[in-house]
Amino acid sequence: MSASARTPLPPFDPADPLGIDDLLDPEDLAIRDTVRSWAADRVLPHIADWYEKGELPGIRELARELGSIGALGMSLEGYGCAGATSVQYGFACLELEAADSGIRSLVSVQGSLAMYAIHRFGSEEQKRRWLPGMAAGEIIGCFGLTEPDHGSDPASMRTHAKKDGADWVLTGRKMWITNGSVAGVAVVWAQTDEGIRGFVVPAGSPGFSAPEIKHKWSLRASVTSELVMDEVRLPADAVLPEVVGLKGPLSCLSHARYGIVWGAMGAARSSFDAAVEYAKTREQFGRPIGGFQLTQAKLADMAVELHKGVLLAHHLGRRLDAGRLRPEQVSFGKLNNVREAIEICRTSRTILGANGISLEYPVMRHATNLESVLTYEGTVEMHQLVLGKALTGLDAFR
Repeated sequence: MSASARTPLPPFDPADPLGIDDLLDPEDLAIRDTVRSWAADRVLPHIADWYEKGELPGIRELARELGSIGALGMSLEGYGCAGATSVQYGFACLELEAADSGIRSLVSVQGSLAMYAIHRFGSEEQKRRWLPGMAAGEIIGCFGLTEPDHGSDPASMRTHAKKDGADWVLTGRKMWITNGSVAGVAVVWAQTDEGIRGFVVPAGSPGFSAPEIKHKWSLRASVTSELVMDEVRLPADAVLPEVVGLKGPLSCLSHARYGIVWGAMGAARSSFDAAVEYAKTREQFGRPIGGFQLTQAKLADMAVELHKGVLLAHHLGRRLDAGRLRPEQVSFGKLNNVREAIEICRTSRTILGANGISLEYPVMRHATNLESVLTYEGTVEMHQLVLGKALTGLDAFR
């Protein structure tokens, strides 16, 4: 008799139908539960109000708290960073976005863009100056790549830096910058005579400003800004010394996109859970709507896509930890998981009916947030073309 025949099957867990938790070790589970508990205590009681008002009050305090639980620059080594695995960082992103995409964006931009750029391409002096404070949440960072006229084509950016003696003079504008108005430091990418370079710009530099962008209908509980550089004079050591060209910002974006692969499944899970609970308690025609075949079909389809997405994220995380994750595979994950997360939110909304548009439930908030997540850090079309080129060997970008 086989071992499988002798061992009784574990009970079916509706929250983990594929048994993904069996793939995790105790430290993975502890980190996930820590972030989930923090979000439940500090974000969920307030997020609907923050979203409705279009603000994220106390962002600096939230950043310090996130630093205290090791969530900032989480998978980076040294300089006060937690040195967690990529899978552990992924679960943190999932739990943060289950609360709200704006909170996960705060962490992603801080750790996977601004801190990652300094950690990977910065000088030892830059790392020692900025990273410990950023890991602790004492310094908030932002990342300036997208411009008003250049998003998917960063090679055409107009922001430029010119040498003036030993100094650099930086001029230009960046748009849709998360954390910009509250950042103490910005990593800004600019054209130079040597090629595209990254610059570490203290927010108090003369000529630097970061006006906040208002009137958003997505990521409302998030600080989004424009960066304006009007002949900002920087010392020679402000430039990131270890990279020239687009491979610098694009490698940072790949790291951030990896977090999105996980985060999108958090938004999807929150919406799905709301739909399940509603379906079990909302009665029509004398019984809960969860007892009707069409509702169960919706729930089953959503569960399949949700947990497939988590499995995909987990697989990519294991590859990243092994040093084997390719950018094309990150595109695969972001394209699939964000697209499926939006569909899960929309289907959940149909189960909740009119209540689905109320901020008393998380569904519409997640759906509108994901409309931003769908196009930032690589639009659907760009990731399709990345995969298309990888599959055919033919470049359709231009």
